[in-house]
Amino acid sequence: MIDIHTNIPLKNYTTMRLGGPARFMAEVRSLAELTELCATARAQQLKIVVLGGGSNMVANDEGFNGLVIRIRLPGFEIVNDDLNTTIIKVGAGESWDETVKKTVDMRLTGMEALSAIPGTVGASPVQNIGAYGQEVSETISSVEALDLTTNSLVVLTNEDCQFTYRSSIFRESAKGRYIITSVTFTLSKNTPQPPFYDAVQTYFDAHSVSLFTPQTVRDAVVAIRSEKLPDPAVLPNCGSFFKNAIVEDWRLNEIKTKYPAIPSYAMADGRFKIPSGWLIETVGLKGQSFHGMKVHDKNALVLINESAQSYADLAAARDVIIGKVRDTFQIVMEQEPLELADLAN
Repeated sequence: MIDIHTNIPLKNYTTMRLGGPARFMAEVRSLAELTELCATARAQQLKIVVLGGGSNMVANDEGFNGLVIRIRLPGFEIVNDDLNTTIIKVGAGESWDETVKKTVDMRLTGMEALSAIPGTVGASPVQNIGAYGQEVSETISSVEALDLTTNSLVVLTNEDCQFTYRSSIFRESAKGRYIITSVTFTLSKNTPQPPFYDAVQTYFDAHSVSLFTPQTVRDAVVAIRSEKLPDPAVLPNCGSFFKNAIVEDWRLNEIKTKYPAIPSYAMADGRFKIPSGWLIETVGLKGQSFHGMKVHDKNALVLINESAQSYADLAAARDVIIGKVRDTFQIVMEQEPLELADLAN
């Protein structure tokens, strides 16, 4: 029997601590519960949206006039193990960081730089989470999901997911169509190799680390993140609130004429990534507060809910930041957290 609750404040389930009521909310712990619940919702013409850990999701003041499903599907299974790789299948409801820890304990390489990212495994492919030189798409071999158009389980290959920077089919062309039930990863038994992301290498140098293992990379990343990112349980936030800016080479060169020290990273497609935290800091907003929101004084990518009472406050603060960066650099930054209502089907 699935417990379905009514009129549940979404602010209690999102780490920004904002959002109006969900008309219905339920937790599912098995595929049978999930398919049954979705079929019932469809029969009653209810819109459906999935909520994992709520760390990369914001909800508006109106809430959601449908069914919010909290995925708690468990599982951690070794599918294949050979000389060079181990393939694991993980339930969508498992903690992302606990999963990373398990793979590191197994001395597997591929997820270690993604340590200490909040949320669930099922959320990881949606925005193709990435940090410190790794993206989850580099290790995902397939995604199993419930297709809401047919209420049947499907398996999507890495290519099917159409991964790009902080995006995938799940937040673009097929937004709201699939509910991810498990993710299969292929991880390496080789040790991590330099060059490492600048911040990680700086940590290694400062701590005289010369033995590179999944554990030493995880330790470095956890230490860096704990210094730069506030705990959402203490200070309500969504982690990085803006995607890094992507620009063409001519635009970067144009900006460099006025800001020669601007940091940038070459991408495979010939464009360049500019840290949005640098843009926000350069326009003078780091540590500033407005509309009840504060730009974190240690990491300008993070917005902290100090006293905001509504999504409207968050939106106003976001637009101030986007506007000032746009006016200074002619770059329009994009919000990273998903809007809950936009993912409904």
